[in-house]
Amino acid sequence: MRSDKIKKGIERAPHRSLLYALGLDDDDLDKPMIGIANSANDIIPGHKHLDRIKDAVEHGITAAGGTALTFSTIGVCDGIAMGHSGMNYSLASREIIADSVEAVVNGHQLDGLVLIPNCDKIVPGMMMAAARLDIPAVVISGGPMEHGSRCGKAIDLHNVFEAVGSVISGEMEEEELDQIARSACPGVGSCAGMFTANSMNSLAEVLGLALPGNGTIPAVKADRIRLAKAAGKAVMKLVEKDIRPSDILTEKSFANAITVDMSLGCSTNTALHLPAIAHEAGIDLPLDKFNEISDQVPHICSLTPAGKNHMENLNAAGGIHAVINELVKGDLINLDTVTVTGRSLKENLKAINFVDHEIIRSLDNPYHDRGGLAILKGNLAPEGSVVKRAAVAPQMMEHRGPARIYNSEEESIAAINNGEIKPGDVVVIKNEGPKGGPGMREMLSPTSALAGMGLDDSVALITDGRFSGATRGAAIGHVSPEAAAGGPIAALEEGDIIHIDMDKFILEVELSEAELAARMDKVEPFVPAVSGYLKRYAKLVGSASKGAVLD
Repeated sequence: MRSDKIKKGIERAPHRSLLYALGLDDDDLDKPMIGIANSANDIIPGHKHLDRIKDAVEHGITAAGGTALTFSTIGVCDGIAMGHSGMNYSLASREIIADSVEAVVNGHQLDGLVLIPNCDKIVPGMMMAAARLDIPAVVISGGPMEHGSRCGKAIDLHNVFEAVGSVISGEMEEEELDQIARSACPGVGSCAGMFTANSMNSLAEVLGLALPGNGTIPAVKADRIRLAKAAGKAVMKLVEKDIRPSDILTEKSFANAITVDMSLGCSTNTALHLPAIAHEAGIDLPLDKFNEISDQVPHICSLTPAGKNHMENLNAAGGIHAVINELVKGDLINLDTVTVTGRSLKENLKAINFVDHEIIRSLDNPYHDRGGLAILKGNLAPEGSVVKRAAVAPQMMEHRGPARIYNSEEESIAAINNGEIKPGDVVVIKNEGPKGGPGMREMLSPTSALAGMGLDDSVALITDGRFSGATRGAAIGHVSPEAAAGGPIAALEEGDIIHIDMDKFILEVELSEAELAARMDKVEPFVPAVSGYLKRYAKLVGSASKGAVLD
């Protein structure tokens, strides 16, 4: 066993002494030592209950003949960090999470690993660590929150953000906003729609790093506890068979993940995190792959914010594997990929015996003929940009309008709230990229403000930062290269005409090549005024088009 390095032989007597101090005995030391990376905390609603998940995982490991050793890592709640300087730390925390898991596992030479994330950057951070470490590993998330209810209508966090815009525009009373805020998030779990956390927890299933049900079983259900026990047992089988993430994370499994991503209309952040996980696995996953697959895969399941249903509805309809089963009918899935069950995806699908076509549509009756995300390129985004096409109003699929230029999220929100943005405008927010933000802040507040004012079907937003998985409307993020890295977005000026065509994957400014080049020559380099970790992060982080990984 790998852990023999810390427990076997005369030279390791001091190490054993410390292990005995934990209350372990010789029987425990004879077993595989399985780390549990538990990101429980009292700040994030999606992580408040993770100690219960941890307890169940420990039970499963022990029952299957392993020794469970739990350690912790950090997490940032994107919803609480939204709209202020705290959001600079969200994406940046992904790298800390991956690094901290690596440090503990390799520092103690553990034999296997169970990862317990739930929310936005914790999920990809832990999957990056699994790929990097390449020891037997299973992901088990805390599960999605159930939706809230207000006046008989199902609501969630994105409704609260949009209600803020409605109050500012005078369409809603502040008392109603308060009632919505109190009702939208009824308990623990990752926010209830197909936002970033649930997107990545669902794609963990598809990649094969998580057991079936990981993405959709609600946090408060007993099935979630049973799944956690099963995850503990599963990692022991992986250790026994020496099945590692490198056996699971292949080009085929990433193609499957993008395929399901397109069918679900997942968060645009998947185009940031999947390439980052692939990078750790030694696989090149260019953004063009998303468009290639998007052209072949229909959008067959529409959850909030694009649709009306929530994760609990998808779970009741059959879950992620039921979605995969529909895609198999169109020969859109690679079935021979390895999974943490120890079986192939094809074998796992044999357990699927139900699908609700009201929630998961058939391939011949999709919401949209093409996938939920699109990668747009052009002279404004030579390396690419990302939009959640499934959440865009039909009249905004192609748009031409004047640029309204803002150098930060705060500037844009002030302009929106002051009524300065008019139908047809294109709001451009620059210097919010991985280096310029730094940390590529997620901007649900400006998009929600526009939606709350009824402008989401007539105004586009473009940024080198990110948009939330809860965003709807013509919100185009990840513009690369970013302004701080010398990207063309830095040269945009007030009134420039921006042309967007999502069906043709185009994002461009109507300037000649010579004029754009002349402007770029005059652009002053932007250096964010930050210190500490963010200063180091800004120096090391790469382009969003390659997952914003550290160079």
